[in-house]
Amino acid sequence: MAQKGVQLDRESFSCSICLDLLKDPVSLSCGHNYCMKCINSHWDGEDQKPVYSCPQCRKNFKPRPKLEKNTMLAELVEQLKKTGLPAAAERSERQKELEVSRLNIQQRIQDKEKDVKLLQQELEAINLSADKVVEDSEKMFTELIRLMQKRSSEVKRQVRSQQETEVSGVKEVEEKLQQEIRELKRKDAELKKLSNTEDHNQFLHSYPSLSALSPSTSSIQIRPRRRFDHVTAAVSRVRDELQDVLRDKWTDVSLTEVDVLLPAAEPKTRAEFLQYSREITLDPNTAHTHLLLSEGNRKVTVTRKQQSYSDHPDRFTHQQQVLSRESLTGRCYWEVEWSGIVHVAVSYKNISRAGRSDDCLFGSNNKSCALECTNNRYNFQYNKVQTPFKGPGSSRVGVYLDHSAGILSFYSVSETMTLLHRVQTTFTQPLHAGVGLWFGGSAEFCKVK
Repeated sequence: MAQKGVQLDRESFSCSICLDLLKDPVSLSCGHNYCMKCINSHWDGEDQKPVYSCPQCRKNFKPRPKLEKNTMLAELVEQLKKTGLPAAAERSERQKELEVSRLNIQQRIQDKEKDVKLLQQELEAINLSADKVVEDSEKMFTELIRLMQKRSSEVKRQVRSQQETEVSGVKEVEEKLQQEIRELKRKDAELKKLSNTEDHNQFLHSYPSLSALSPSTSSIQIRPRRRFDHVTAAVSRVRDELQDVLRDKWTDVSLTEVDVLLPAAEPKTRAEFLQYSREITLDPNTAHTHLLLSEGNRKVTVTRKQQSYSDHPDRFTHQQQVLSRESLTGRCYWEVEWSGIVHVAVSYKNISRAGRSDDCLFGSNNKSCALECTNNRYNFQYNKVQTPFKGPGSSRVGVYLDHSAGILSFYSVSETMTLLHRVQTTFTQPLHAGVGLWFGGSAEFCKVK
């Protein structure tokens, strides 16, 4: 409990700009306290403005307040130091690191549990897919067998039909020939009988009628015929083609080795990140009226002069923020060059835009998250939960997004890339890049190669 009390005292006597114990503390009329150097540096960035504001409550002052050291507050800070606050401060820092470590461990547990769930889903999908393929292939082979049986029956029917027709035709010709033979034999018998008669008058009277012959049927030339050979040849070709498919072309439907799809490895070097680089442009319809867009809508600066943007439902009305024109899915990487105090953010498109509520502020709701950058200090914010930490003093931040894997990483970019913060979650909508700025701040989405 004593340690908790010291921790509370330390927070009460810490500067909200540098997050350290107050040095040469000064008090504003609104009641908030700052290091004299910190508040002066902050207001130096607002010299273009006619008014100066408190970084915490945003109360405006005009003209710039004259600051004097708060002697009583300075003595209290010194007393805290003398009563063992360098140990409390160390514990406080280590406590923060411990909490960050726990958060990282819990995040890794969640990540691994998600991986296990993905593997279980993959196992179920493999079994369902295999069962469906077996069922479908059995149906298709059954249909193929039925088709072959149907074609076999059709060939048999057609051959038998043609056989019946041709046999009928041959029998009809044969019957005519047999009839003609019988007629000729009868005529021959009558002529033979006439030739044997002794009555000359009867012979002469009967001969003319008996000697006349009816026209003869043209002779039939029988040639060897293979009337159904073409059917045999056609069936043989079909058989050979089907055998080719089942033997030689079976590799087209053969099974391939199944690979379990694990999340793709995150890039390590800047060159690898740049493979996924996206050029980001800012959407003027979302920009707060005190934000000036330039450099082809890639750069944004806080300006004292209100911009003449037209009314639009997508515009942030009170928060000095702006979103990208592009929606982001898949694997993307971009870099932001910043100065002052800047929130480098990603957000769903349906984030609220009107009013001063947390629903509109990057990092203060479940529709956005933001990395606050100032000097070499950073503060990751999501749904009102803040994770402060220190990092390299680079003025460029790289952002890597793997939408399908639910990975969002922030890097400090200089000669090397240093991971600042990494989040793994599930994204349910396309994302938009965004920035939020304080007075004196600027941010530019870099053209990277």
